[in-house]
Amino acid sequence: MKSQPALQLWSKPNGLGHPRLGLVVPKKTARRANRRNYMKRSLREWFRLNRHRLADCDLIIRARRPFDSSELQQVWAQLERMVPKKTC
Repeated sequence: MKSQPALQLWSKPNGLGHPRLGLVVPKKTARRANRRNYMKRSLREWFRLNRHRLADCDLIIRARRPFDSSELQQVWAQLERMVPKKTC
């Protein structure tokens, strides 16, 4: 049986000429604030590094299960597959 994906993504074109990011990391996913903050920092860092390649849309990313530094590369790879890219 496969484990559930770490992230859930919603995207909608925004017409602003640049992408925007919204994050949801509920207490139910990670009880401790320092874990939630780590997850949000990691997702923001991926967005910062890849902003130039993303389509002009609003992205909302929801963490469905906790992750730590040992799983960070898998989470970033999942984001690469999920997020819409520019078509230039």
